[in-house]
Amino acid sequence: MSTSPSGAGDLLVRVGAIVFFVGAVATLVTMAPLFLGTEPFPSIAYAVCMLMGVGFLIAAAGVIRSAVAAAPKP
Repeated sequence: MSTSPSGAGDLLVRVGAIVFFVGAVATLVTMAPLFLGTEPFPSIAYAVCMLMGVGFLIAAAGVIRSAVAAAPKP
């Protein structure tokens, strides 16, 4: 059993997780006024929620990069 070299896509996965987390918090904050009956946030707040998808794509790119780096070479 061998271990893959650390760092191939680890940084992308970490950055993707952070961006996803920021987007998830923004989604919770943006949706709160809808349930509390207060004035909704401006449209830019909803755009920040899109960071969830961006973070997911960054993390997926890191996983793919790690998989390609760990693949056996012919």
